[in-house]
Amino acid sequence: MSADRSGHPDSGERTDATAAGTDVDAVGHAPASDEERAFTEPVVRDPVSAPDAEGVPRRTTRRFPRFTRDTARPEGGGRAAPGDAPAPARQWPMLAVLGLVALGLLVTALDQFRVGTILIGAALLGGAVLRWLLPGVGMLAVRSRFTDIATYGLLGAAIVLLALMAQPNPLLHVPFLKDTLHFTVDG
Repeated sequence: MSADRSGHPDSGERTDATAAGTDVDAVGHAPASDEERAFTEPVVRDPVSAPDAEGVPRRTTRRFPRFTRDTARPEGGGRAAPGDAPAPARQWPMLAVLGLVALGLLVTALDQFRVGTILIGAALLGGAVLRWLLPGVGMLAVRSRFTDIATYGLLGAAIVLLALMAQPNPLLHVPFLKDTLHFTVDG
């Protein structure tokens, strides 16, 4: 492939017809009349990442588009159950995580702080495991698989660890935290 891309349609340079203001199709021919122009199919000039209605990708080059016109669904963002299943069944991974978080909030509201926050952290850790194991998790898929697993896992682990270290009577003792706190307050 040569370094000179001046004739390439994505090079950013305008051909004589486009510079003059006339429409040009993919081959470089201008439509003959307004009637013919109304019935010609639109030509995708910029690469687009999302597929069209038939599932065929419209991306014409490997270059990223200058303007984003749509967003692609995250990998694994399909239904977790067949399309003829009722809506709650199609989104069961998200509902399981939200249900466990709601239970944790209820337990926390009933004055069991440590148990409730451990349930909330466990729900996020369970979301990370579901995102890792299942090919389709519905609305639990927000970003890429790796980012979702890292986010759910780190937040869940942090919540569980903080719940275990909460005062009074912490279940987990980290010896350097007390020294670090005294160093920052005294210093």
